[in-house]
Formats: sequence, structure tokens, C-alpha cells
Amino acid sequence: MSKTMKVLHVVGARPNFMKVAAVMSGLRLYAHVSQILIHTGQHYDSNMSAVFFEQLELPEPDVNLAVGPGSHARQTAEIMTRFEPVVLKTKPDMVLVYGDVNSTVAAALVCAKLGVRLGHVEAGLRSFDRTMPEEINRIVTDRLADLLFTPSEDADVNLQKEGVASEKIFCVGNVMIDSLVKLLPLAQQRRRNGLPARYALVTLHRPSNVDDGDALKRILESLVDLSDDLAVLFPAHPRTRQRISEFGLPTGNLHLLDPLPYVDFLGLQAGAQVVITDSGGVQEETTYLGVPCLTLRENTERPVTVSLGTNTLVGPDPGKLHAGVALALAGKGKKGIIPPLWDGRAGERIARVIAE
Repeated sequence: MSKTMKVLHVVGARPNFMKVAAVMSGLRLYAHVSQILIHTGQHYDSNMSAVFFEQLELPEPDVNLAVGPGSHARQTAEIMTRFEPVVLKTKPDMVLVYGDVNSTVAAALVCAKLGVRLGHVEAGLRSFDRTMPEEINRIVTDRLADLLFTPSEDADVNLQKEGVASEKIFCVGNVMIDSLVKLLPLAQQRRRNGLPARYALVTLHRPSNVDDGDALKRILESLVDLSDDLAVLFPAHPRTRQRISEFGLPTGNLHLLDPLPYVDFLGLQAGAQVVITDSGGVQEETTYLGVPCLTLRENTERPVTVSLGTNTLVGPDPGKLHAGVALALAGKGKKGIIPPLWDGRAGERIARVIAE
């Protein structure tokens, strides 16, 4: 039996918890691995209640760095400052970071400078759009990581083109889908009563869509038009709601909801006729669920959801959005297939690589 191995997981935002749950579950099968969970506190999310941790079978974080919101520079620097003493004290054999948030790149920089081995879960995704802060986080983290765990083949190709040695790259599938597979039965049981028979589900949070008054106005006008033919359920991110009110934009008869716990949101996705979003994770989830997805962006770091899945990029064009909704309502929306290795076992594959 090999000596005990200490793995430290760093998470900063709700989607990271969905991902870490799968990997922690996989690593529990190895008696020689001990695990520590660090929450940077980058996003405070009241929907991450005790229930959220129970549903994912996640322990409460061992450490909360309580960094809170701030500019990209302030937040990244603050996470580095607070994370470094934790690494020095716990002396992990490996640190795992997830996705593309500021917590991910901050932890990666600390580990690189302290000479601690680093694994990046969800490596290799590229939108090729450097105006997106997440793209910078992805590129830097992948340059620094020792083990790169990719969700799909396009990510492997991106890393090879960037000169990453192929022995560092492991195509393991999509950890987000592990949590979806686990929680889907519960989500379907908890489907809300009183839902319209047919509805579109909307999520909107990217700065390019919500911080620009004209862009947000165009999107809301399109959604209000759609709501003449179809109920539009819109769980609004707090910042999105704030912008709607700041810019004084009408929301017609859109059903504006508070942000939902993951399981409730998953149930709504599974029952929707069409999902309209600018979220990366939602593009993946709809592809797995077989629900047509219209993405209000010009590019995506998850092209496999377009080439194989149910996702269509409509950008800011109301005409493309309306056409996409019309196809979905006529039963002619994109059908797609589930990409290889999106089978609910990605966490187990990552655990095997780390433990062995």
C-alpha cells in the first residue's frame, strides 16, 4: 500500500461544487487518499445551503477563505494571499482546481510558485475570445498544471496545439454530468406543481449581455415577444435583476423568478421545450438532457455541445433566436447525441489517475 496521499480541492463558485462532488466521491474509494475542501468564498450563494451539500453528498468545506466579491485583480490577489498560508500549513501532495473562475487561476499561481503538483479539472476548453476573463483563467491554469483532465476531445486538441505534453493530458469526460446523473431522479420527483405545460427557460449573467443597457434591452424585448406564444421562466441572477431595474427595462409578462437551488433548476431544464442561456454549464446539461439550447453568445468554449449536442449559437440576433424557438416548438429543434464519456463516471476516472 502506498503512503497516505493528501489531496486539496479548491472551489470558488456554485458550478465548482457540482464538479468537486464527483471527484471527491471517486477518491473516497482509495483508503490511502485524504481530502481537504477549500472554499475561497469568491461567490456567496444562499442557494448553497446545507441541502445543496446533502444532495451532492459533499462535506462542508474545511476552510472558507471568505474572499467575497471585488474586481478581478483584487479578488485574485486576495485569494492568493489567503490561500498560500493554507498550502504551507497543510502540505498537500496535490491540489485540484476546477473550471475557469478567479479562484482557479489564483490557486494555480500559488501552487506553481510553491512547487506543489496541480491538477486542472475541465482543462483545455477554449472560446478563443480573450475579452472573456474566464478565457485568460483557462489559458494560464492549463500552462501551470501538471495533470490536465479534459471533458472532450476538442479540449485535448487545443492543449496539444498549445504544446502541452500528451502524457499530462487525460480525457476523462465531463464531471458536471456526474452530478447531473446523480441528481436527475430527485429533480424529476421535485418538479414544481402549477408549471405551464410548455415553457422556455432563460438564464442570463454574462457581463456582455447584462451590463450593456442596449444589449440587455434587445434581449428582453425578444423574450417579451416570445412570451406571447410560450411561457418564459426566467430565474434572474441578482446582478441581472439589478441591471434590469437600473436601466428601467420592461419585462412584460416574463415569469421572473429568484435564483433556484440546483435540483429545482435541473427539473425545470429537463421539462423545458427550449432553454435560452449564456451559461457554459447549461449548454452541457441541455446536451445531456436532449433539450434544444439557444446560446446568446457569438462563441463557446464548449463547441462539442454545438457539433454533437443540442446547442445552437444565436449571438445577439433576435431573428436567429425566434427561428430557433420556432423550430423547437415545432419539434424540429436540434436533437444531438451525448458526447463520449459523458456517462456519470468522469470523477471515478480522475480519481484513478490521481490515486495510482
